[in-house]
Amino acid sequence: MRFEDLEGLDFSGVDWSGLTLRGKDLSGIVLSNSDLSGADLRGTNLSGANLRGTYLTGANLEGVNLEDAKLRNARFLRANLKNASLKDAELLRAKLSSASLEGSNLEGANLTDAGLTGADLRGASLRGADLRGAILRGASLQGANLRGAILQGANLRGANLRGADFADANLTSADLTGADLTETKGM
Repeated sequence: MRFEDLEGLDFSGVDWSGLTLRGKDLSGIVLSNSDLSGADLRGTNLSGANLRGTYLTGANLEGVNLEDAKLRNARFLRANLKNASLKDAELLRAKLSSASLEGSNLEGANLTDAGLTGADLRGASLRGADLRGAILRGASLQGANLRGAILQGANLRGANLRGADFADANLTSADLTGADLTETKGM
C-alpha cells in the first residue's frame, strides 16, 4: 500500500513519533489521538485530515498543508509550522506554545481558546480567524495580518504587535497590557 492510498483510513492512537513522512499526500487521513512528536512532515499534504488530540510536539511541519484539518486539542508545542497553510483549520483549544508559525496562512482558522504563549506568528495571515479567548502572551505577531479577526477576550499581554494590521478586527475585552503597538494599523 502506498501512502497516497491512505485517504480516509483510521490510524487513531498510533505512535508515529520520530517518523519521516516528508512530502507525502495524506489528505483526509485520520490520526486522532496519535503521537507524531518529533516527526518530519515537511511539505506533507494533510488537508482535511483528522488530527484531534494528536501530539505533534517538536514536529517539523514546515510548508505542510493542513487546510480544513481538524486539530482540536492537538499539541504543537515547539513545533515548526513555518509557511504552513492552516486555512479554515479547526484549532479549538490547540496548544501551540513556542511554536513557529512565521509566514503561515491561518485565514478563517478557528483558534478559540488556543494556547499560543510565546508563539512566533511574524508575517502570518490570520485574516478572519477566530481567536476568542486565545492566549497569545509574549507571542510575536509582528507584521501579521489580523484583518477582520475576532480577538474577543484574547490575552495579548506583552505580545509584539509591531506593524500588525487590525483593520475591522474585534478586540472587545482583549488584554493588550504591555503589548508593543508600534506602527499597528486599524486600531
